[in-house]
Amino acid sequence: MNILIAYATTEGQTRKICRFCADVLIDEGHSVELLDVGDDDGLDLGRFDAAILAASLHLGTFQKDMGEFAKTHGNGLAGLRTMFLSVSLAVASGEAKDLAELDRICGRFFDETGWRPDQLIHVAGAFRFTQYDFFKSLAMRWIAHQQGQDVDPTKDREYTDWQALRRAVLTLAGPAGSS
Repeated sequence: MNILIAYATTEGQTRKICRFCADVLIDEGHSVELLDVGDDDGLDLGRFDAAILAASLHLGTFQKDMGEFAKTHGNGLAGLRTMFLSVSLAVASGEAKDLAELDRICGRFFDETGWRPDQLIHVAGAFRFTQYDFFKSLAMRWIAHQQGQDVDPTKDREYTDWQALRRAVLTLAGPAGSS
């Protein structure tokens, strides 16, 4: 399969997640193109069999560029197998109320963009303290405290479950030659 992985990222964890997905798919024999959605000029979705879109959640919304990408390319995406990776720290809590809220936020995103993926996967993100300014670091430490997390504000902390992500991505494409 030819697979597009399009992403929007703020601190880089979503890009890291997408690179991991690309590696998994390439190892299975698929062709993959990574695309920062801010650079989608001249994109021809007709070249692809499937697409993974990934964005991170900040203050209840995904990056504006991802919303614009989904709106602009929604018709083309409708003809492909699709997956949306919603990256957030809230999923790391495992709390039913947090997951329900994530589903609600994603539903609102899909309603606003007019695009609905075949699969929605929630992926735990990371605290990127090494990239935060003083105020963002303070806010993120408060969020960690609210979730019962003990974090070191001088170090990054990753919550992504790489094996679960691998399994999810393979459900979209499967082994090469199986489509």
